[in-house]
Amino acid sequence: MIYLDNAATSRPKPAEVIRAMNDFMNSVCANSGRSGHRLAIQASRIVYETREAIAELFNVTDPLRVVFTMNATEGLNLAMRGSLHAGDHVITSSMEHNSVMRPLRALEAQGIEVTVVQCSEQGFLNPGDVEKAIKPDTKMVVLNHASNVTGSLAPAGEIGLLTEDYGLLFALDAAQTAGAYPIDVQKANLDLLAFTGHKSLYGPPGTGGLYIREDVQLEPLKWGGTGSRSEEEYQPDFLPDKYESGTLNLVGIAGLGAGVRFAMREGVEAIRERERDLTHRLISGLLGIPGVTVYGGLNADRQIGVVSFNIEGISPSEVGLHLDDEYSVMCRVGLHCAPAAHKTIGTFPDGTVRFGLGTFTTEGEIDAAIQAVSELTERSR
Repeated sequence: MIYLDNAATSRPKPAEVIRAMNDFMNSVCANSGRSGHRLAIQASRIVYETREAIAELFNVTDPLRVVFTMNATEGLNLAMRGSLHAGDHVITSSMEHNSVMRPLRALEAQGIEVTVVQCSEQGFLNPGDVEKAIKPDTKMVVLNHASNVTGSLAPAGEIGLLTEDYGLLFALDAAQTAGAYPIDVQKANLDLLAFTGHKSLYGPPGTGGLYIREDVQLEPLKWGGTGSRSEEEYQPDFLPDKYESGTLNLVGIAGLGAGVRFAMREGVEAIRERERDLTHRLISGLLGIPGVTVYGGLNADRQIGVVSFNIEGISPSEVGLHLDDEYSVMCRVGLHCAPAAHKTIGTFPDGTVRFGLGTFTTEGEIDAAIQAVSELTERSR
């Protein structure tokens, strides 16, 4: 089997991730922050150590500014719904995932003005176009760091300078880049960074979080028990408790912590370099097949390990079926929960076939996948 669906969920997981989750369930399996016995204290230690690892990965100075969520989508909802109010203006791009677009459309119905800056047909955003869209009532710029359709990287550093100059909030969706591309919240001037655990942080589904800069205030998405200030009926106003009502996914956080430490041990720069080489190999191979159209910038230096393509005369869904049934190549087809992105690159409404690479992908698997596409293309002719 050749697994090329890492842009959806990474596979396989490092052995230490599985081990950390098994150890938690077998040896701890107690509630963090709710009791004072030794197992509860051990659970709290695991949670805090995971916060520390994430803070180190993203150069966050205070681990308590890392709030755990179910995924990047929940983190983005907290970032947007917690800061935007009727009369505010927000800027995003035409390459966004629905985890950004759908909350913004819901907020638009509540009196938020939304400007979608058009990206190029290759999926790239021009910072100058973002600056032109800024208005007196603009409050936030929210962007994905890399497209889940074309892999194209957003100019986060340049946008961060813009938002700092204009006094705007900058929220970055790092679902596709966290762990696979270097991120420094200080250098990029990020106010809010949403990340998911189940992709390039190698954790399990149902994990993720949001970094919140020190001077940023958000309204919670939910209220409830936190294990702190239990004598009060009002939500604590300190982090992370303000945003972490209810029992956390503790076994998932144990696995996430192991995954983050795996990424740091391997080295994000090294992971990025390896995936860049594989991406170049994949793009070059697909471009050499007559009848195959590859989308995006076609430049591994300007994208992550996500490559979308189509075969002339065969629908994406049919290609995916043949790749799975005949070649055991696992990929994702369709619109990838990003209709705006597909409209931008001209593949709406049918979508594309997407190969998502990961740190465990090999050159041999890339070559075998290219050969499979070549054979399917030849048959279609």
